[in-house]
Amino acid sequence: MDLTFALQLIGISFLALVLSYLSVDALRRWAERRNILDFPNERSSHTRPIPRGGGLAIVFFSLLGLVTAWLINPAWPLWTLSAYLFGSVLIAVVSWLDDLRPLPNQIRFTAHSMGAILVIAGFGYWHSINIPLIGQLYLGWFSPVVTFLWIVGLTNAYNFMDGIAGGQAVVAGAGWAALGSLSDQPLVAVLGLLLATTSLGFLGHNWPPARIFMGDVGSAFLGYTFAVLSVIAAAKDPRFFLIGLLLVWPFVFDTTLTFLRRLQKGENVFSAHRSHLYQRLVIAGHSHRFVTLLYMGLALIATILSLLWFMKIDGSEFAVVIILPLLCLGLWTFVIYQEKQHATKQISPTLLTK
Repeated sequence: MDLTFALQLIGISFLALVLSYLSVDALRRWAERRNILDFPNERSSHTRPIPRGGGLAIVFFSLLGLVTAWLINPAWPLWTLSAYLFGSVLIAVVSWLDDLRPLPNQIRFTAHSMGAILVIAGFGYWHSINIPLIGQLYLGWFSPVVTFLWIVGLTNAYNFMDGIAGGQAVVAGAGWAALGSLSDQPLVAVLGLLLATTSLGFLGHNWPPARIFMGDVGSAFLGYTFAVLSVIAAAKDPRFFLIGLLLVWPFVFDTTLTFLRRLQKGENVFSAHRSHLYQRLVIAGHSHRFVTLLYMGLALIATILSLLWFMKIDGSEFAVVIILPLLCLGLWTFVIYQEKQHATKQISPTLLTK
């Protein structure tokens, strides 16, 4: 990346951070006046109404920064940029309307699907993926289907995890910024850095105890964009399919495991709940701040692994294959252990009174 453009990008990103922070505060006060509040329900970890919609600042300043960077240095085709912009704006608008008044699942799914189709039309789709220690795996005619499911799936997975989405976005965005620079992909680097900085500005008001929530407008936009980054980057290097998953693996693992557990129990997987791993840790007595830092730390470990693998450091492929499953098992085991400890503490006072 050209040094002049890199310095300009740093300036744009810093300005996006400041404007995001200031705008989230304005959005909080506006949401309080308009009664746009997230009231506690069966899937909530908070106990009082909290303003929502702060993610609107992430959307606006990320996209404004992206367009500004393109005007300064049009290093990628306008058509591909437009495909992403239209898709992300569509998802953000529908999600914002859902924040104001809940929309049917069909409308949200249609928006997510159209966003995925726009990206596939603009950037193409995965033809193959690269798996550590195994090598290239060609997808054949499944390619567009797998790409479509990835985009729609991560958009929804991130949306389900909105309670800790800001911290994850800072880590994953920084990871994409570094990887985009190393792989000489300006669009990836620019978008990753903007996601990290605007999310950091949002965290200034969302850090536990939160004064405002991101809302669907922010979480769906972030999930969609992180999925798209993987598609864009993989056109140059098929390793980016798995790298894209690694950067957000705590969310993918938590959502997938929770979905399968609820499905196995015969529950309505589309109904509100508090059975995500991160929610169970809060119920078990951990602070929201601890859980946020835990998930950020887990994502950071995978980000480091991704960078090592991309740079082809000796042993990095083996490390990915060994460490990622251990991280998944470790998170699951930790949640089970904490729940047992919490249950023991709840029972002990009862036994003492008998």
